[in-house]
Amino acid sequence: MNGFDGMWGALAEVGRDRHTGGYRRDAWSEPDLALREWFAEEADRRGLSRYEDRNGNQWAWWGDPSAAPGVVTGSHLDSVRDGGAFDGPLGVVSAFAAVDELRARGVTTPPRPIGVVCFSDEEGARFGVPCVGSRLLTGVLDPARAAGLTDDAGDTLAEVLRRAGRDPSGLGRDDETLRRIGVFVELHVEQGRGLVETGAPVGVASAIWPHGRWRLDFAGRADHAGTTALADRDDPMLPYARAVLAAREIAERRGAVATFGRVRVAPGSANAIPSLVRAWLDARAPEEETVRGLVAELSAACPAEVVCESWTPVVEFDAVLRDRVAAVAGGLRGRFTGEPEILPGNVAEPSRAGGDWTEGRRDTPGGAPVLPTGAGHDAGVLAGAGVPSAMLFVRNPTGVSHSPEEFAEREDCHSGVTALTAVLEDLCGLLV
Repeated sequence: MNGFDGMWGALAEVGRDRHTGGYRRDAWSEPDLALREWFAEEADRRGLSRYEDRNGNQWAWWGDPSAAPGVVTGSHLDSVRDGGAFDGPLGVVSAFAAVDELRARGVTTPPRPIGVVCFSDEEGARFGVPCVGSRLLTGVLDPARAAGLTDDAGDTLAEVLRRAGRDPSGLGRDDETLRRIGVFVELHVEQGRGLVETGAPVGVASAIWPHGRWRLDFAGRADHAGTTALADRDDPMLPYARAVLAAREIAERRGAVATFGRVRVAPGSANAIPSLVRAWLDARAPEEETVRGLVAELSAACPAEVVCESWTPVVEFDAVLRDRVAAVAGGLRGRFTGEPEILPGNVAEPSRAGGDWTEGRRDTPGGAPVLPTGAGHDAGVLAGAGVPSAMLFVRNPTGVSHSPEEFAEREDCHSGVTALTAVLEDLCGLLV
């Protein structure tokens, strides 16, 4: 696995904050552009054909995807602010390493094309909406809305794209690229402790919990912090603080999770009473009605304008593909014999576990453990759009993610590459 280790080492310092040890790889920032160059160089080094689609997603192909839909793997390279090293890059590095492993086994041309993808702006750290690249690709995100998204400096996505030499007028659903994807498998570090409890280095996702982001605007009146009596103040920080506590209480009662992780205060002076507090709520639960009920109850309890900025319904990964991947990743090698059946509305009964991420986990006899997740991914966006998709998880001994303490052992990363290679072999029809 020297190829994996070398690539991993090459990414170690890109966008790393020397004070926190975490990573800052906002979409279209200088570190992100450097990572895009790294992706292109890795594709060229392997002689893969590559292009960037109209939404900024990068593709590298082994074989001709216009001749037949291919088997695609990969993830993303951007990060949350002060995030960990593994969330996203592990899947991209493992994808290239799996291609190397197949070639080392003597494969010159796979029976089905193999694609490596790096999706753009998966985390949404800069513009506030997650999975921008895959949502635009599948038509889930309106291109006009995407172009008008703004970052902390007030720059729109359209302006940022132009400065990066891209044309924002081309944003939107890309049917030509979608037709090239026969099946998508995303490898990702687990963002919890489910695999730690099973003792397995690699697992498979069964489902992604429904989740969304809401913006809450609390209006007040700016005034002097030293001369205004408490009784005369209209301070929006007070209802905001009550909303934070209420969200926690409602989430505990309903078996959900709720987080206020981002807040802006205007005018933002230490000696001034705010005129506006703008805060973002992230809410997730096993069932859609639980999330929506939480937000409705919170909205009724606080004096704020509430705007939904993104919503992802529950995603149940296709059962045929999921079980095939679990069997192959766990060492039960077989042949993939056809496209998984996609049934509209085929959603299994979700876990009712509240905050227990491992509830609903099951084991495929002799295969990799199967478990749900509360984290969103590009694979979930593609699956929701009808693209046969699956996810492999690599064990995270800390159970921590979106933090510098996110981690995966070197041996477990190698196990992930081995499992991904076996899955690609199976899906491409290379196994006999």
